[in-house]
Amino acid sequence: MDDAIEAESEQQQQQQLLTKSYGHQRSNESPQVLSGLNRPIKATPLGEQSRAVRRQALMVILANIGVLSSGMSLAIPTVTLRQLQSEDESVHLSEAQASWFAAINTLSCPLGGLLSGVLLDRIGRKRTLYVLNVLGIIAWILLATASATSSVSFYHQLLLSRFIIGIVMGLASAPAGVYAAEISLPKLRGILILGTSISVALGITVLYSIGYFIRDDFRLIALICCGYQITALICVLPLQESHSWLLSKKRVEDAKKSLNFFRGLDKSPHITHPEVLEEFNVLQKSLHLRQGEKKPSFLSCVRLPEVYKPLIILMGLFAFQQLSGIFVVVVYAVQILSAADNSIDPFMCAVIIGIARVLTTCPMGYVLEKWGRRRAGIVSTLGMSFSMLLLAGCSWIKVLQSIPYLSVVALVSFIVLSTLGLYTLPFFMISELFPQKVRGPASGLTVAVGMFFAFLCIKLYPEMAALIGMDSTFVFFSIMSFLATLFIYWMLPETRRRTLLEIEEQFRSGKRQTTPTEVELQNVLAH
Repeated sequence: MDDAIEAESEQQQQQQLLTKSYGHQRSNESPQVLSGLNRPIKATPLGEQSRAVRRQALMVILANIGVLSSGMSLAIPTVTLRQLQSEDESVHLSEAQASWFAAINTLSCPLGGLLSGVLLDRIGRKRTLYVLNVLGIIAWILLATASATSSVSFYHQLLLSRFIIGIVMGLASAPAGVYAAEISLPKLRGILILGTSISVALGITVLYSIGYFIRDDFRLIALICCGYQITALICVLPLQESHSWLLSKKRVEDAKKSLNFFRGLDKSPHITHPEVLEEFNVLQKSLHLRQGEKKPSFLSCVRLPEVYKPLIILMGLFAFQQLSGIFVVVVYAVQILSAADNSIDPFMCAVIIGIARVLTTCPMGYVLEKWGRRRAGIVSTLGMSFSMLLLAGCSWIKVLQSIPYLSVVALVSFIVLSTLGLYTLPFFMISELFPQKVRGPASGLTVAVGMFFAFLCIKLYPEMAALIGMDSTFVFFSIMSFLATLFIYWMLPETRRRTLLEIEEQFRSGKRQTTPTEVELQNVLAH
């Protein structure tokens, strides 16, 4: 109740401040005729006021701390493979075993995604984060304690560790984002949801940085990651469960406490503020409508154009994302840089790549809204194609070889440009292109296909580089990036500033709707 009074007094202070400044202006200037002073000041929604924003931001940050492990698991092969393959070690990996170590996590990642969907509904957002962090701790312990005497046990324990960390990657893909979307108001939602992407990029950078200082002790690196994961687990303790999930489980009093908390009020089981009460009632009605609907099976929906068209587009986009070498560069950054340019420390360059990815990820919400999805994708893929061609040219053309650090510039440019479009777009557009009735299974299937292509590319890259040469492999990535440009130009619809119903109707009818459609009005009237 005190917080409700505090929120109202904050609005009154704003009005008093405006009145004082206007009175001061009138005392120093000649009288003027002003219009519109009788209009009421538009009050800031309770959920967007400073106290509520601080609470929402803090909870989302705590939820995303564990998500950094996804980035760490992607990056750890690049900082450990040199030691793991060294014949000076008592136990070491062969070339084929090393490629399995680098790639197997992408095979188990879809399993984590499916498990995430089940756990989010059954045990909630907070407990799913507990599971994520506990599995992460187990995976890092397995890596740190791998056998130092038996090559077979050493290899199998490393694979088991990577398989579990792949499940953690899949688990981490949804909970923090879903949590952020549910606890925030629309104005803040986009910024808070972006926290997951930033966390993954930051995890990659952190692991690259650890690898820069610790180059020949993968066990110590694994123990540091384990310690971090334990810290992430502790950070989940103060999280307040999402009111949406609590209400879906008919825990009404707990849901009211949660909603009051996230709107900057006391955690009371009674809602007294009219704005919060209205939000709670709307959410309750929405859940009742959703629970009353009978959803058709996914297989019966696949034949519908509004389902199979976005399915084909997004599967194609994920395939080009992997075939253009984005994940390959993340996983094998140090190895690629060592072969491409001996004049710079590859570990330092990997850190630069990681920092560039983080800095590029932060403004992605603004970029996609300003440029649109198609323009961002086309600029990204064309730039990636040129960057990979330039990287290949550094091995062929003597003039390019004489330019210092050009290969490093080309690789960093590739990472920056991929983050601006092809790396981000497929994940971003999943929630836009699929209809609500199939969004869960369609998203899971699409990401599974994407991870399968990631496995193929990461597993086969060492063999491909050995067979046709690293420079020819870069040309292949360049060609795939250019084909991705054509794919985006011909296939990808623009979704900026369009409602989900307009997008769905375009796939259904084959025609773009430039104004609110009749189907949208029919849906409104139907409810």
